[in-house]
Amino acid sequence: MANVTLDKVHSSVAFQVKHMMVSKAKGEFQDFDVQVTGDVKDLENASVKATIQVDSIETNNEDRNGHLKSGDFFDTENYPTITLESKLVKKVSESEYEVTADVTIKDVTNEETFKVEANGVAKDPMGGNMVAGFDVEGTVNREDYGLTWNAPLETGGVLIGKEVKLQAAFEFVIEE
Repeated sequence: MANVTLDKVHSSVAFQVKHMMVSKAKGEFQDFDVQVTGDVKDLENASVKATIQVDSIETNNEDRNGHLKSGDFFDTENYPTITLESKLVKKVSESEYEVTADVTIKDVTNEETFKVEANGVAKDPMGGNMVAGFDVEGTVNREDYGLTWNAPLETGGVLIGKEVKLQAAFEFVIEE
């Protein structure tokens, strides 16, 4: 079986959430790892475990970063990681999969399903290894994980939406 390693330089984990009911606040986690056990060319028989270091959150605003790390949201001092462990991988089409996983944030675990697109396998001209790429999309309700801080708006509604859209792109090096 081939050894599969995440290429962090060519991977990303991003999110967006409604802000003031009219726009989107975006950010990313800069420190994460994804481990795949099994064959990346046969995802239905593979398992995935991802770990995100929450302290690596970056929204291009230091005050917002600090607030998100605080007890109002992620409480990174007590809950430094977000984890995802796949439970079921279902092939939907030639290149699309649904991955059902246990997601844990602040010691709260919920089952979530994500759409995964397999972008194929190619030979790296620089290193000679094969690489595989995947795009991941999904939505989680932040309140399901105890991330309930919010503020009412004078015009109605709330400052921050409940739904958080996740978008990730992963490249793996396959060493035969």
